[in-house]
Amino acid sequence: MASIESVTLEVADPTAVRSFYTAAFGLDSQVRLRASEAPTTGFRGFTLSLTVSQPSTVNSLIGAALDAGASSLKPVTKSFWGYGGVVQAPDGTIWKVATSAKKDTGPATRQIDEIVLLLGVADMAESKRFYLDRGLAVARSFGRKYVEFATPSSPVKLALYGRRALAKDAGVSVDGTGSHRIMIGSDIESFTDPDGFAWETASR
Repeated sequence: MASIESVTLEVADPTAVRSFYTAAFGLDSQVRLRASEAPTTGFRGFTLSLTVSQPSTVNSLIGAALDAGASSLKPVTKSFWGYGGVVQAPDGTIWKVATSAKKDTGPATRQIDEIVLLLGVADMAESKRFYLDRGLAVARSFGRKYVEFATPSSPVKLALYGRRALAKDAGVSVDGTGSHRIMIGSDIESFTDPDGFAWETASR
């Protein structure tokens, strides 16, 4: 079964960006950085989500990200599904931090329960079939709106969302051109999916 071992963000200044991710989220092994000047504008077609256990942890991580230089796209707020907010890192990557819990059960921490990579796709049926053909199994699916794959051993989960819906969820315009500025590291051979997201065999 295919597994995401890491995601590599392609950034102009890896040293500066590494400092941000350490200060904001404490991420190191799951998110890697690579120098790149590939042209890109607007929405890059993906977001990364951090799932945590309670609202105070959402506040802790969002606050640390803003203090480290992120910009707010959606302020932290309650909704029918839980509690969360969206920020954009200095390198342009969009991060959502959320919990399904409505109340705190203890003091705030910086513990991240799950990292989810959401890819915005043009044709859900085509993209879903493409990934099934490469050994992934569906964990949850909501018609042509959302697909989450079962990758229990992966440090990063994979989900597909319609590109327009994903941009709306992130609080940005759907418009964007150029490089996605992300490389997905897996335990299978290199390939590029129908929406131009590139996968490579992850180095250990």
